[in-house]
Amino acid sequence: MNTDPHDRETQLIDASAAGERLDKWLAAHERLGSRKRAATALERGKIFVNDALQGVRDGGRILKEGERVRIWLDRPGSAKPTGLAAGGAARSVLGEMQIIHEDEDLIVVDKPAGLLTVPRNGAEGQDDTVLARLEVALDQKQRRRLFIVHRIDRWTTGLVVVARSTEAQEKLRDQFYRRLPERSYRAVVNGLVVEDSGTWEDSLFADEKTHVQRRARVGEDGVEAISRYRVVERFGDRATLLAVELVTGKRNQIRIQASLRGHPLVGERLYTTKRVGEPIKFPRQALHAERLRFEHPRLGSALECVAPFPGDMKKLVARLRRETRTP
Repeated sequence: MNTDPHDRETQLIDASAAGERLDKWLAAHERLGSRKRAATALERGKIFVNDALQGVRDGGRILKEGERVRIWLDRPGSAKPTGLAAGGAARSVLGEMQIIHEDEDLIVVDKPAGLLTVPRNGAEGQDDTVLARLEVALDQKQRRRLFIVHRIDRWTTGLVVVARSTEAQEKLRDQFYRRLPERSYRAVVNGLVVEDSGTWEDSLFADEKTHVQRRARVGEDGVEAISRYRVVERFGDRATLLAVELVTGKRNQIRIQASLRGHPLVGERLYTTKRVGEPIKFPRQALHAERLRFEHPRLGSALECVAPFPGDMKKLVARLRRETRTP
């Protein structure tokens, strides 16, 4: 075995190592030192052969003389354990975004406010997006394998799933189409929501003149929108913190449905109502995609991801508590 003088992380396979399994070669004492460490490195996307990313199922690959194996231990987004248990926190950063889960099939990011998921029509290559940031952060071989599965609004924070192959994208999108994933949000809305829990059901229509969605009128071809909510905390009659679960997943759904009931989101600019009293100052709609549970596209096992409550909404909730505290 020889070392590539131009890259200390890359090693060339010589005749003595040819014919050996990749995972066994990695586990050697002079490299990673154990089968467990080798499996972990493969799982976290730290191993490349001839510049191609290797996953767990590639561990049985038979090495050939002249191949180049890169052990990239400090690769961005893979330095800490992947995956996230419910209630946990993001564990790594990639493209200036918190990575909630990363494996060879998909990446789940915690999108910050102000960042688009995908470019606007006609603005490809110009907009700051989740996809663009990941493509810059990842190496050239991997960036060709990124595909958006779903999207959330620009000023909404929280979970977005990115597939690393068209096969994974198709399987995940099929799950969303069939309403299988569990999608939970946190929202701070204006006013006092009296009922502790309930269901919002509407038929929504995209108005081509105003470019916004509204409740469908008689004779219009609306789309079904269903959300379930639960009150988490009330701040007098000024605002309410809700946990909202999407049954359907239409564009701007929670924002529209909350406004239709006289409780637009705090910070909402588009879907508002005159029934709201003194505005609560907040620079964006107070909406966070907090929890997502779906079936892994290859493994078939349940994958649950949780994005921590964002700092600006924590401050908003703390301020509302102070302002409504009984003397």
